[in-house]
Amino acid sequence: MILRDARLFDGREELTTDGAIRFDPESGLIEAVGDAEPQGDERTVSLSDHTLLPGLVDAHIHFSLSGQATVEDVVGQSDAELTLTEVKNARTTLESGVTSVRAMGARDLDVVVKRAIDRGDIPGPRTLTNCRSITITGGHGHHLGREVDGPTECRTAVREQVKRGAGFIKFMATGGVTTPGTDPETLAFTHEELEALIDEAHRRGVHAATHAHGAEGIKAAAAAGVDTVEHGTFIDEEAIDLLLTNDVTLVPTLSAPYRIARNTEQATEESSRKTGSVYERHIESFRQAYEAGVNIAGGTDAGTPFNYHGTNSTEISFMVEHGMSPAEAIEAMTASAAEVVGLDVGVLEPGNYADLLVVEGDPLEDVSLLHEPTAVLKGGEVVAGSLP
Repeated sequence: MILRDARLFDGREELTTDGAIRFDPESGLIEAVGDAEPQGDERTVSLSDHTLLPGLVDAHIHFSLSGQATVEDVVGQSDAELTLTEVKNARTTLESGVTSVRAMGARDLDVVVKRAIDRGDIPGPRTLTNCRSITITGGHGHHLGREVDGPTECRTAVREQVKRGAGFIKFMATGGVTTPGTDPETLAFTHEELEALIDEAHRRGVHAATHAHGAEGIKAAAAAGVDTVEHGTFIDEEAIDLLLTNDVTLVPTLSAPYRIARNTEQATEESSRKTGSVYERHIESFRQAYEAGVNIAGGTDAGTPFNYHGTNSTEISFMVEHGMSPAEAIEAMTASAAEVVGLDVGVLEPGNYADLLVVEGDPLEDVSLLHEPTAVLKGGEVVAGSLP
């Protein structure tokens, strides 16, 4: 099948006018990009006045959460109830134009949902999962995570997650906004514990991601060899230098504090207070990291308070508002995020999956066009909207 007569944005800031792409509907893989002449009775679709780009990749989502004011709202749910929630949120995410995600853990259910998606039993984006996020006893996310104390327990927890099917390891280097009694600026683990977590993840062949707001947590994790830092709220120059030196990717999740800050009357008192103290600092940290050349991948933290699944593309708007060009922001949530997730997506090139967005108009002129794609394709199959 050929889609032609479109602007092509390849995911790496390259824009081609009047371009075409051929993919095999059977394998779901891209065969050619650029010039693609029909062969025999091959189906072709003209996308005049449309832009064709890779499906979005969200490097930080929570399928088990649905934007509730507090995480406690889901703690008492059974595995069956949470699984149904994850299935619903996976479908909503895919239909919004996000064709790949990195799911950040809740009990051990993300792996179950991923396998169902891979089998074609339920609709959803391509998914890289961990199982339970690793945290200190009483630390951020302990409600649904794996609590540990000491380097030996850290290694055991990593091995447990990989055994259960985790494709990466996530741990909580600092406290968080949504967990009562934890401090976002305070380093949670000892340096020995951090080194054990990251070393064991790499020994097991998976990457390590850390939730980290405070500068000390960011620096300690980066020095220990972490692969991605999530949030990076209170970043400083020393932390930026460590991210650059150690080739650590920042996933800023600008959507998360924005949503709470805009809904303070419904948020808990503690979440509102913490967000009020970090929101502007978070934006400044993002700008500093971007201007310094830190690699940035797009992720929304979808599922956290008032941060609803299906609104993921607004992260691109936030990145543009706070310093990136539209092309850079789209790249952050296509090619760069795909590299973090580790899937053959995010770039329009032969051999990658034909996970595509069709958008009327030019999103490089107006990124808000991404909020309502004309069509969403996964593996060459239209999963939302329709081709013109």
